[in-house]
Amino acid sequence: MSHELLLALLGFAFVTSITPGPNNIMLMTSGANFGFRRSLPHMLGVSLGHSLLVFLTGLGIGAAFRVFPVLDVVLKVAAVAYMLWLAWKILHAAAPGEGAEGGAPLTFVQAAAFQWVNPKGWAMALGATAAYAPGDTVWAYGLVALVFCSVNLPSVSVWTLAGQGVRQWLTTGGRLRLFNGVMAVLLVASLVPVICH
Repeated sequence: MSHELLLALLGFAFVTSITPGPNNIMLMTSGANFGFRRSLPHMLGVSLGHSLLVFLTGLGIGAAFRVFPVLDVVLKVAAVAYMLWLAWKILHAAAPGEGAEGGAPLTFVQAAAFQWVNPKGWAMALGATAAYAPGDTVWAYGLVALVFCSVNLPSVSVWTLAGQGVRQWLTTGGRLRLFNGVMAVLLVASLVPVICH
């Protein structure tokens, strides 16, 4: 991969990783509700899970969507159902310290599995492997996945830290409920492009 192509890939990975989307909204919510340290497995699941998705997309999963267009519909239905469920969980999260019923952050496995129904994640993976993997080799797909992993983890950390930063302001139940309500609405709003596309 040329230096120019690598720089372009780094820019693409950064812009797509740092901008709002389902992962970043959920991580900001997790940072606000559970703090940075407890959200670490969630962050690692997002970064490593998405990198695996990128790599496997390059190896041929992305081609399955072109051969079997019904998979796109299945992905959309699964994404909408799962994100509506997550929005409901966010909306009904209790304040920190309110006991076990207050919930817990997503685990590493849950966050990694979410990447398979995350429409933005699929768009990033398909775009990156199509544009930045010269020669369509295993090595090229591995490099694209590695670049995404190295850029994505710091990017999602910013969102988690932002959530933790507003945590002190959210010490009252009313403010936290308002914050969680806004985050749930934003998560549902992130579905609009999926449904309308």
